[in-house]
Amino acid sequence: MAGTPLSRGFPWHLSNYRTMAAPTAERPVSMEEIAALAKRRGFIFQSSEIYGGIGGFWDYGPLGAVMKRNVKNAWWHDTVELRDDVVGFDSSIIMHPATWEASGHVAAFHDSMVDCRVCKHRFRYDHLKDTSRCPDCGSANSFTEPRNFNLMLKTSVGPMEDTSSLAYLRPETAQGIFVNFKNIYQTARKRPPFGVAQIGKAFRNEITPGNFTFRVREFEQAELEYFVPDDGHDMEAFHEWVERRKAWYANYGIKPERLRFYELKPEERPHYAKAGVDVEYLFPWGWGELESIAHRGTYDLEAHMRASGKDLRFFDEATKRRETPLLIESSAGIDRTMLTFLVDAYEREMSTDPNGKETERTVLRLHPKIAPVQAAVFSLARNKPELVGRAQAIERALRPHFRAQYDEGNIGQLYRRQDEIGTPFCITVDYETLENGSVTVRERDTMRQERIAENHLLQYLEERT
Repeated sequence: MAGTPLSRGFPWHLSNYRTMAAPTAERPVSMEEIAALAKRRGFIFQSSEIYGGIGGFWDYGPLGAVMKRNVKNAWWHDTVELRDDVVGFDSSIIMHPATWEASGHVAAFHDSMVDCRVCKHRFRYDHLKDTSRCPDCGSANSFTEPRNFNLMLKTSVGPMEDTSSLAYLRPETAQGIFVNFKNIYQTARKRPPFGVAQIGKAFRNEITPGNFTFRVREFEQAELEYFVPDDGHDMEAFHEWVERRKAWYANYGIKPERLRFYELKPEERPHYAKAGVDVEYLFPWGWGELESIAHRGTYDLEAHMRASGKDLRFFDEATKRRETPLLIESSAGIDRTMLTFLVDAYEREMSTDPNGKETERTVLRLHPKIAPVQAAVFSLARNKPELVGRAQAIERALRPHFRAQYDEGNIGQLYRRQDEIGTPFCITVDYETLENGSVTVRERDTMRQERIAENHLLQYLEERT
């Protein structure tokens, strides 16, 4: 995702094979189901829906905004807060146009597209399984010759709209780190090996956005640029980050059989890259890339030094030497990662209600750290002020410690709603609560219920989240 254009995601000549390959395991959920749940429960909405929407842009609803922030916080916590060798950064979305000339985006950040002469529909050439027949209208040999399409979105800076005001919305976040490398290491007082991490918006004018929020035109990236000295230990740093990213996905519950770390062959990597691994997930349509981990050598810093004439090498005060450090990059798509959590957690299952009747429930088995609501509090009867007041008081007491929510209505329906949004624990206040101070806690995955003393509730939830 980050780096120079030729290393973005899948190499273009392989994307049809790897991204669109048929799943190797049964996938009981469809993207239509995920999109329907996301809209119904307030995770993700089509942007500008009342005007017919706009392709490749999505809005995150009340639950989606919280969940997306949780995903970002989980990445930031592991990548930055738990390490003393990584610092944070936040670069601007619009940079000097020369940045994108130096990085190669202006000249080479292209996808090939074709048009059907009959139905006039446009396609990304490398996504076509059959290039002799239009998949929309069925016409044979109706495609135009493939032509390159630059994916950067243009804008203007200043009062005049001419060539002098041309600028671009960044197609990735990494370049801001590279051009600021010297400022960062000097002010942070770091020396290689050390990393710079940032999460931010990026924009790509995709020819054919699709698969819900997987391929979009506005998205967020979480990128780590880890700079290491050229002392023979660079591959150790590369493998360390691969293993760390494996552990991250495992820690947050992604099913291992639906995740793979694909090691790029030499012919699949850019000529300057020493190693590369793509993190891929088995979506309903097949394998799709979530993240790339790459050993990029000195390519990026040297490209900007040549173009700018500025010395971005690291100056070692101890040895009085300057050197260009090697770069290990981890670049993950936040929107794709969130979609992965939704797909991976989604299950439909049959359950038996207290009357012995079998019913189907939809449940999101989200990790408690990712779930938008961690604890929901109910009143057994919403027309009993003493129960409602007690439930609301418990929810207010939990709120400083957990993402808590008070809700009221039919208890069975409340359970089903919370199951659908991934809430790990539901707490019900009933008449027994008024008598002895205990509440019923129902666990999402097992649906097991137990009585917990109200004054032990905080400890109970902390131990389980």
